[in-house]
Amino acid sequence: MFGFGMPEVIIIGIIALVVVGPSKLPQLGQALGSSIRNFKKASQGEDMAKIEKE
Repeated sequence: MFGFGMPEVIIIGIIALVVVGPSKLPQLGQALGSSIRNFKKASQGEDMAKIEKE
């Protein structure tokens, strides 16, 4: 996964926890996951299929 090992992922998680805070971290994760999901759908052309059906 982009050349990241487990120690790097842990360090990034700790930095995110310190910067964002524990109360906002779940919201940040949800927003990031939603953005990645939407990007994958758009790159696979699923959005265009919906538009063409309508």
